Order: sequence, then C-alpha cells, then structure tokens
Amino acid sequence: MPAYMIADVQVNDPEAYQDYAKGVPATVAAHGGRYLARGGAVRVLEGGWAPRRTVVIEFPSMEALTAWYESPEYRPLRELRQRVADSRLVAVEGL
Repeated sequence: MPAYMIADVQVNDPEAYQDYAKGVPATVAAHGGRYLARGGAVRVLEGGWAPRRTVVIEFPSMEALTAWYESPEYRPLRELRQRVADSRLVAVEGL
C-alpha cells in the first residue's frame, strides 16, 4: 500500500535551503519515492490552513517512507532543513 509524505515548509534561509533541495531527490529515489508536488502553486479551498511550500512524495509503503526519513543519507539533510526552515510533516497511508 503506498504512503505519502506531505510537508508544509516555511523557508527562512533560501540560500541554505537550496543545498537541502538539491540533496534530497537522490535520497527519495533510493527508497522508491517520487515527487507528486514540490513547491507549486497552492489554493486554499476551505479552512484556515495557509501552507507556504507544499511537498508531496509518494513511497511504495509506510515502511519505505519511514526508512527514507530515518536513513543515514537523509539525516544530515533533515537536520539542515530543520535549521533553515519551519516545517510540518505528516505521513499518511494511501489506498
């Protein structure tokens, strides 16, 4: 069953964030993931949610998503993102 990582990211240091954005795709691909959305236009249809940079990544399973998130390859990139951006991430199982 596929799983999706959905992120809402407020980039506070765009220059440093570029290093994160350049490094992450290879780690995602190594775990079978693929981007479905990556920073495109957002239109709020209901509620008070005001996402800034939205990212949606599909993985083959929740296990693959978790393995990516906890991987030694992604760890330093995750730490970089946490220093230069405010993020909210969720993982959700698909159908």
